[in-house]
Amino acid sequence: MSSGSSGDLDALLRVTSPTYVGDRHPDVAFGVHEGPVGRLILAVSGRGVAACSYEDENVVFERVARGVSSFIGPDPRRLDPVRRELDAYFSGRLRAFTTAVDLQLATPFARTVLQMMLAVPYGTVTTYREIAGRIGRPRALRAVGNALGANPVCVIVPCHRVVESEDVLGGYAGGTTAKERLLRIEGRHRPR
Repeated sequence: MSSGSSGDLDALLRVTSPTYVGDRHPDVAFGVHEGPVGRLILAVSGRGVAACSYEDENVVFERVARGVSSFIGPDPRRLDPVRRELDAYFSGRLRAFTTAVDLQLATPFARTVLQMMLAVPYGTVTTYREIAGRIGRPRALRAVGNALGANPVCVIVPCHRVVESEDVLGGYAGGTTAKERLLRIEGRHRPR
């Protein structure tokens, strides 16, 4: 067996075996978190959480491999702190995530919108119009909505705190039931 084949086998084992321990930790820790709002796919890079997504595991894996690093595998030392914070948030014991966020999977415009979302306090909501105004693009409502819809770090970057209006909840990557649940956790109720 050539050394190239051995590297391929190591790469396959890193990705497919949760108990594999190689010579070094992967660039991106990859795993799943089951919570009260559904299954979240997690990816944690050296910079922070790059994905906390409701999307299919394979879709997220491919996006992370293209946009962050292809050296991906299980790494509990990076995943477990994120899982603990998510659990604390879901149980109402955590109001602000302390884990770093890595937005390199977002476009530059989306990064601007998502950074703005990090400033929306726990238990409050804002509107697409307010976010568009805050970033200096008051007519970019659809672009703001698209950026929020493509948020690679759901829950932690709280795009669920954006509603269409006082009367309309608006969409959410995890669905309206998940959005309603997240807002209830934070003490908010669905707009009328």
